[in-house]
Amino acid sequence: MTAQISTLGELLSAAGTQWRAYDIGRRITKLDKKQFAQIESTLTPYPYPLAGHALLAIQFWDNNATLDPYVWFLKFPLDEQSKLVAASRDHFANMVVEALGTEITGEQAQGKLDNNPYVFTPNANKLAAFNALLKREINRPASQYYEYAERYFAGNLPEDAWQNLAVQGLADFAFRLDHGKNAEHLNASWSSLPMPVKQPLSAMLEHVAGNTQFSELLYKDCITALKNKQLDVLICNLRALSASKAQGLLLQAVDQILADELANEADVLLTLTGRCWSAFSEQSRLFILLDKAAHNTQVDGLFTSIFADLVAIPSLRPHVLSILRAENRSETLSRAIGRLFS
Repeated sequence: MTAQISTLGELLSAAGTQWRAYDIGRRITKLDKKQFAQIESTLTPYPYPLAGHALLAIQFWDNNATLDPYVWFLKFPLDEQSKLVAASRDHFANMVVEALGTEITGEQAQGKLDNNPYVFTPNANKLAAFNALLKREINRPASQYYEYAERYFAGNLPEDAWQNLAVQGLADFAFRLDHGKNAEHLNASWSSLPMPVKQPLSAMLEHVAGNTQFSELLYKDCITALKNKQLDVLICNLRALSASKAQGLLLQAVDQILADELANEADVLLTLTGRCWSAFSEQSRLFILLDKAAHNTQVDGLFTSIFADLVAIPSLRPHVLSILRAENRSETLSRAIGRLFS
């Protein structure tokens, strides 16, 4: 890296590209350039750490290009305060400069970073969701699978047509709910969707801020799933609700779930932690979650995993650490906390 280039933002700008950065570890979330610069300079911690790493998608394109943008999927380690380990970022940038110079777009760049240790491939659901978002943002047509999904949710295909739905088609549909009557059709069909459709679709909807009407439906379906003890249905509805702008409904759903015996299930606790983390800035709610995790015996090390996940999130860190000093803890929670330091 040269003396003039000290960040990825500077590298991308020096190469004459326009670019955007997204977190893709938890929920696909755009990082504005000022925020990204503060993260790169370690002035602020990474807001959405996952398993001790920042998982990023950097979308960039040549000012004169007419083709789709290039994308780097990057995974950088974070320190104990969730700040970027700058040495890793510098190492990646040096490798880019050595392999490509400042010519990071075009055919000559293809494949030259395939073995880079900081480049990773997101899972199929995340990849489909990001691709759907990218197509929306650059005003490109959806994939070839979108029309079939649109027809399916409109009720224009046979009942067993769900077997031919593609994950990318579901992602495109989820990110185009404002097209035509897509939102209306989703509201009408959601509760009766077969699970092989509802599960991957909920994995897309957790990146989409649905409208209030759909959020109300998801909340009601969460309550129904609790009453009927339908674990898989509950998790799908919770995932789909997690990105909603109607945060009041999400908080109500979380409280209802925590008060139910299904909250003792490891999958429910992990979904609450991984998708609904913003709900746990409220101390009493966080306390209940950690107590449930401490009592869980289904998954070895579940409490340690959930504690580590939540304490790494900068907005939650002070709340999680305050639990260490709480006096009204159950004996089980106290022992679980003790094991963190043994």
